[in-house]
Amino acid sequence: MQVRLLIIACLLSLTGYSQKIEILKTGIKSSLRGLCVLNDNLIWTSGSGGTVGRSTDGGKTWEWNIVPGFEKREFRDIEAFDANTAIVIAIAEPGNILKTTDGGKTWNNVFTDTTKGVFMDAMDFADAKNGIVIGDPINDEVYLLTTKDGGNSWDKYRGSPIKAGKGEAFFAASGTNIIYHAKNKFTAVSGGMVSRILTPDNAIELPMVKGKETTGAYSLAVYKDQAAVVGGNYTSDTSTEGNCVLFKLSQPAAFRKPAVPPHGYRSGVEFITGGQLICCGTSGVDVSNDLGMHWTLISKESYNVVKRSKAGRTVILAGDGKIAKLVY
Repeated sequence: MQVRLLIIACLLSLTGYSQKIEILKTGIKSSLRGLCVLNDNLIWTSGSGGTVGRSTDGGKTWEWNIVPGFEKREFRDIEAFDANTAIVIAIAEPGNILKTTDGGKTWNNVFTDTTKGVFMDAMDFADAKNGIVIGDPINDEVYLLTTKDGGNSWDKYRGSPIKAGKGEAFFAASGTNIIYHAKNKFTAVSGGMVSRILTPDNAIELPMVKGKETTGAYSLAVYKDQAAVVGGNYTSDTSTEGNCVLFKLSQPAAFRKPAVPPHGYRSGVEFITGGQLICCGTSGVDVSNDLGMHWTLISKESYNVVKRSKAGRTVILAGDGKIAKLVY
């Protein structure tokens, strides 16, 4: 039996190496952390220096804009709906949400929050109308905003307040720590001194590394009932301690840990197919061909975020000054 398991593990490792990362663009003067891949041609990205990029040909060519008045701000997440319409969130005080309807040429400030301590981390949309933003806790409550009109207006979340744990926060590393489901339901993951799965009804402790401001869950990916969480310790980015957890949405407390975890801290995770996953971080990129139980390192290059096309097969990665795609 042990020999058979070893053979299977080796085969999985070999198939992982057939996947590789291909650079699409370098030399970008921005740390890119927001990413939205609508189809195999249309890609939006955002990052530091008020930067937003758009490609309509699968990443071969790019249009770049620096939003006036936001040259020193960081757009840590972006959500796009078509070639013309997109939304970005600007972290830290004041918290801003901007929207474009002309392909990024001009931006309308649709929401501003000047509350002391406001820090928007991530955003997700269940459909073209209904979206959610999550931010670091204020007055010991998780910061949540929702929209019902495609991001034209935003309101405080109307569900029951969610109490934050001491030292609990949400990382603005890739804009992927919250999933907005239908009917105002969401699943989010946190980090810091504690690390939890949060839903409107439950808060469940995650078996991930925790106890420091830089530890915990950074990213969540969902495919039907399957969920994968990655993270670790940003300041120790080659450590594999508590950096990945697997579970089902229908059984959120029945955790599984990988037999071979990703090879370090990871800030982004995404399903390639129902059984294949990819994750990325500052110390490299890993893939798994068995629902996250065994991970193979395919690149030591640093990337912040990875996303699969919502209507296609393309998988795009973005990082500090560069954009790439997965060849598989």
